[in-house]
Amino acid sequence: MSRLSRAAVVDVLVLGLLSLLGVAGYTTAFGGLGFLVAAVAGLLVGTLAAVAGAAWRLGVVPTVLLAMAAYFLVGVPMTMPDHALFGVLPSLDGLAGLAVAPVYGWADIVTIGTPVEAPFYVAVVPYFAAWLVALVGTLLATRWLPRRRTVLRSSVLLVGPVALYLSGILLGTDEAFLAGIRGVAFAVVALVWVAWRRGTGIEGGGDGVARLRRQKVAGTATVVAAAVVIGAVAGIAVAPVTPGRFVLRDEVVPPFDPMEFPSPLSGFRNYTKDLAETPLFEVRGLEPGDVIRLAAMDAYTGRLWNVAGPDEVGPDGGGYGIVGEGLPEPPLATLGSSRRVEFDVSGYDDVWLPTVGYGEALRLEDAASDRRAGDLRYNPAAGTAVLTSGLAEGARFELDARLQVEPETDELIDRPVANLAMPAVENVPDVVAAKADEYVGEAASPIEQLRAIETALKTNGFLSHGLASDTVPSRAGHGADRIIELFTRTQMVGDEEQYASAMALMARHLGYPARVVMGFAPDIGDDDAAVEVQGRDVTAWVEVPFDGVGWVAFRPTPDQVDVPQEQTPKPKSEPQPQVRQPPRAEKDEEQLLTSVEIDDSDDDRDRPFVVPAWVWVTLAAVGIPALALVVPLLVAAIMKASRRRRRRRGGPNDRRAAGAWEELVDRYAELGLEPPGQGSRLQSARTLERQLAEQGLAPMASPGASEITSSPLRLAGLAATIDRDVFGGGAVSDAVVADRWEASDAAVAAAALAAGRLRRLVSRYRVRRRR
Repeated sequence: MSRLSRAAVVDVLVLGLLSLLGVAGYTTAFGGLGFLVAAVAGLLVGTLAAVAGAAWRLGVVPTVLLAMAAYFLVGVPMTMPDHALFGVLPSLDGLAGLAVAPVYGWADIVTIGTPVEAPFYVAVVPYFAAWLVALVGTLLATRWLPRRRTVLRSSVLLVGPVALYLSGILLGTDEAFLAGIRGVAFAVVALVWVAWRRGTGIEGGGDGVARLRRQKVAGTATVVAAAVVIGAVAGIAVAPVTPGRFVLRDEVVPPFDPMEFPSPLSGFRNYTKDLAETPLFEVRGLEPGDVIRLAAMDAYTGRLWNVAGPDEVGPDGGGYGIVGEGLPEPPLATLGSSRRVEFDVSGYDDVWLPTVGYGEALRLEDAASDRRAGDLRYNPAAGTAVLTSGLAEGARFELDARLQVEPETDELIDRPVANLAMPAVENVPDVVAAKADEYVGEAASPIEQLRAIETALKTNGFLSHGLASDTVPSRAGHGADRIIELFTRTQMVGDEEQYASAMALMARHLGYPARVVMGFAPDIGDDDAAVEVQGRDVTAWVEVPFDGVGWVAFRPTPDQVDVPQEQTPKPKSEPQPQVRQPPRAEKDEEQLLTSVEIDDSDDDRDRPFVVPAWVWVTLAAVGIPALALVVPLLVAAIMKASRRRRRRRGGPNDRRAAGAWEELVDRYAELGLEPPGQGSRLQSARTLERQLAEQGLAPMASPGASEITSSPLRLAGLAATIDRDVFGGGAVSDAVVADRWEASDAAVAAAALAAGRLRRLVSRYRVRRRR
């Protein structure tokens, strides 16, 4: 068993800290810090598996397999404790969640409202992300990075934590979680660690090397601190008061929420009164007896029936999902004959698409609707579709569908009602339960009880849409008060809206899943001619699911329209005293009207130009990082220019020649070499020559170059020459000074060229000052 080096241990700890800072951004999506248990568990599992593989000298593939086994073993109790056996062992549902969440969990987070609490496997997303980053990062830190210690290789390890940090932003909300603190801490830890990692590549021992390493880290920390201060000041100066924050949940289409639209059943009387003679759409492909489905409502609040929203729909409710041309199959149905139906919309302008049976394929044929194909949603369990942007005149679409088989009552005698989870009904009047028990009587099987209720409503009630032509008035609505009125009046009077609502509530009272379906039942001839559907064709019925069969329709609305009139005594009239009428006014009608002055002036006011918010966001996003990079570079360049000018032009010529060597030593130190802090020029030259050779920074001599400037390995000759200039006692001319500076610059340029672009870039931020 091998042990990890101290540097590798530090690398693993830093990666863990950075990953934790990054994954903390998920707080806004989950609405709290509870998910951190799963995230920390993922970090520990991935890190320990990689460390164990390195300690046991396992290959990469065995190590990954070990990590995957630990992922499934630990993941269930850490992310889905309710699905763990005895609280600690993985179950089949939990293992399935661990496998499904990395694929679908990301979409669930951005499409479900915050705080994200469903589906049950959603906590696996931070667990998996942290596990993956920890596993890959630790493998690189223990196996790949020690082979060659460079700044670039160290920076590669930061890719995983940075990806975690960005995912926390993209999957979160507009409200950031400690963005400033986390961002600054992440940047400081990462840059200081990279600087320390670069310092560990310095070979040698003694107090000088240790002091030099500390100077490197301290210098990097100083630059980082300056960048943080400049970035904060710049951010306050140029950032808008409420900056925009790009998050995926604002860009991804959320689940369709039917609660954002009025209940389809609440507009039933609008069709029977206002749109009775209005052509809504034409249909081709129907056969006699077919009905058109519009919406299936399964939630009741005491005020109205509505389609259950995404937070209320049960696991068997299906829900409305984004679909293409092909439509998913219904989870419970016995499908029979096929239909290919074409709809041509004229006066219909709602979001609910008229359909027939259960769809197999739906094609939007007009150009305007086809451009909005992304707004199409379909619920396979209900067999209904929605175009969230709404249908309009001229819309055309074609539907391939199959109809639910309608079994006979005798075929369902021994069939139980399907056990489906449905949204709860609320505020149901007590009279509904009383009437349900009364109508059921001695009926035993579910189908017999439901048929008994259907028959009682159909035979004891009367049909009235509340029109002027109806014999008795009938109030619209299907709230609790209207249902009470339906059952407590002398005669039951209503239309499909009231009777379907009442029967669905009675079925729910008996414990049977039931929903109210609204649609159209036009008169269909035997020919293939197009059928014009008008508002008066609107209807509603009840559907109850039977196990292994599907949703069976019940139509409790009576056909009788002649409601018996109640005989009430005519009130006796009493003579009224005669009153003298006032004289008629002789003024014209126009004189009786009060004139109203209309202000035709333009209400628009000149408004000052306001810079759009996206401009501020763009400036801040580009400007702050640019300032953080450019300002330290400018400061360092100014300091270096001042230092060079002082050395080259200040003092006598022998000091100016010595300044050339001092400039060379400082420039080499800024390139990452380690010149000794004390010693003669010749000793420093030999130390630098050795470091240049070890680091591969000694280029071949170029033809025609002088002996001094031909190679950085000739630094000893330059040092000896400058020693003679300083200690020789002779006069040093300006030409000699210029030659010494030219040789110094050539040696620095050669080393910088061999060092590479990244190392040259880093050296521009460093300023070494000699005492």
